[in-house]
Amino acid sequence: MKLKDITVLISVLMIVVMMVIPLPTHLLDFLLIINISLSMTILLVSMNTKEALDFSIFPSLLLLTTLFRLALNVSTTRSILTKGDAGSVVATFGEFVVGGNPVTGFIVFLILVIIQFLVITKGSERVAEVAARFTLDAMPGKQMSIDADLNAGLISEKDARARRKKIEQESDFYGAMDGASKFVKGDAIAGIIILVINILGGFIIGMTMLGMSLSQAATTFTLLSVGDGLVSQIPALLISTAMGIIVTRAASDGNLGDDLTRQLFAYPKLIYVVAGFIALFGVVTPIGIFLTWSIAGLLVWGAYTMQKAREKETEEQEEINEVPIEEENSPENVLNLLQVDSLELEFGLGLIPLADSSQGGDILDRVIAIRKQIALEFGLVIPIIRIRDNLNLESNEYVIKLKGNEIAKGEIFLNHFLMLAPEDDEHGIVGIETTEPTFGLPALWINEEMKRKAELYGYIVVDASSVISTHLTETIKRFAHEILGREETKQLIEKTKETFPSIVEELVPQLLSVGEIQKVLQKLLKEKISIRNLSVILETLADWAVFTKNPDYLTEYVRQSLSRQITKQLTVNKMVQVITVHSSIEKIISESVQETEQGVYLTLDPPTIQQLVGSLNETIQTVMNVGIQPVILTSPTIRMYLKQIVERINGDIPVISFNELESDVEVQNVGVVNFQNLGVVS
Repeated sequence: MKLKDITVLISVLMIVVMMVIPLPTHLLDFLLIINISLSMTILLVSMNTKEALDFSIFPSLLLLTTLFRLALNVSTTRSILTKGDAGSVVATFGEFVVGGNPVTGFIVFLILVIIQFLVITKGSERVAEVAARFTLDAMPGKQMSIDADLNAGLISEKDARARRKKIEQESDFYGAMDGASKFVKGDAIAGIIILVINILGGFIIGMTMLGMSLSQAATTFTLLSVGDGLVSQIPALLISTAMGIIVTRAASDGNLGDDLTRQLFAYPKLIYVVAGFIALFGVVTPIGIFLTWSIAGLLVWGAYTMQKAREKETEEQEEINEVPIEEENSPENVLNLLQVDSLELEFGLGLIPLADSSQGGDILDRVIAIRKQIALEFGLVIPIIRIRDNLNLESNEYVIKLKGNEIAKGEIFLNHFLMLAPEDDEHGIVGIETTEPTFGLPALWINEEMKRKAELYGYIVVDASSVISTHLTETIKRFAHEILGREETKQLIEKTKETFPSIVEELVPQLLSVGEIQKVLQKLLKEKISIRNLSVILETLADWAVFTKNPDYLTEYVRQSLSRQITKQLTVNKMVQVITVHSSIEKIISESVQETEQGVYLTLDPPTIQQLVGSLNETIQTVMNVGIQPVILTSPTIRMYLKQIVERINGDIPVISFNELESDVEVQNVGVVNFQNLGVVS
């Protein structure tokens, strides 16, 4: 432990010891002065904090200072009742401060207690209670506001985490202040009780044990008790004031002194009016013009000085405001316009309510959920999705952009619902004919009344926000390989390094660069293979990068290491229905592979490729017509080349090799691709 930690622990323990062990009067004097100094320090610190959280230790400090003050009360009471003496500090407050008059001292003490108990402590307690309640109630709204700013790109994820942490700290602080205010309230009550005990106990002890007369005992013990009460209550009053300042502190850019001078004297002309009324008092009242006109002149001088200072600040601010205008036309500012966002979601003016939470829009919340879903499903951290309006779009239109280029668009009708409906089905439901934007299925936009009817018929009905979020999700999945850039790849590698440092240190940059790893991850994402298990991927790359740097070959090795994941993704009840490729086609493809310095290429002649595409298309359509989602199974040597050909037909059809299937999976052959177009479905 550090020295300061040990010092604090010992100090707290000594406070408890003070209540049990009698202290000499000179040590009491020292501790009483320390108590007054500490309370003044707390008051000044509270006045100079900009926010309540800048003094977040205050609730705990309030408890410790209250305990310290009560321990001093116990020690001084013991000294007063046993010796009739509590040191020079208590005696000074009892004799010098109140003029040696016990009645005056008692009245001053009561006034201080009343001020502290009924005014400052009571008000601070109420403010702390209300602040704690309002802070807790406002937490969900503040969290949603942070999420909205994050998705709109106004703040970074680091800023969002910092703001969320601040909200949690504010809630904890005001909750603690609500409870800590009870300490001060109890301390004021304890001060009155201790004073009464000291006076009554002093009368009895003074006359029975110390042989004092009634008047002598009354004078001595009343002065000492009042002095002890004042010594305790003045620091208590200072700390109560500090608590009131802390809990009533509104958000600002300066401390209490800055805010007072800036806001209280923000209107110098009004001070001229006050000076005029003060001067008038000297004329029409017996107060006299000497005092009133002196104060009025001081106010006039102060108002004039502040007015000149404000005029100077205004001129300086105007000069500062001119700088951005010049910077706006500077070459550096033009360069900032070249920045392109990775993902954008643009709305026509008619769709703005979908993104406005105050109007019930939930697109921002859905975008957060989409980013989490993609991270869990694909292991890809989607960058901030900018959501903005676009005057060039139709009112009901929205567009999804990737790096500034449009990749998807759709049309939405507010206050309507999208119903997926077969074209040949007589459902009797009236709506606006359209095409579902994500999968291209025939659909209708229907109103609330038709929605209830459609649900009775068992049709799929979704709201406008769900249409956009589904379209955005599927678009991100389709273009995930383009979203993953070098910077995103580097972040994923650094995150993996925290848990698996040896793998990353072995691979990067000795064997592969970040760009080469990016190419492998992009190829996996393009075929909708999750890269979430990045440690396995990097370990496989470290094993095979010694032999080859070709990203195509490395991708095939990685796919084989992810066989369990791929198998789980494609099988249902430990069974997968596949389309196989005739051995003659596999032979033709393998013999047509040519490897050059630029990479590996398939050199089939156009007639052969056309015939192969026709055979694949016919077999795939035959399988799909019987309700089977096709999966093409082939040998590992030609898998990646066959995938290139299948992409010409349908890029969403998986092409896997035998090495990518687990041995305990049942493989059911539902079709064979050959040049004679003999697709057989079982």
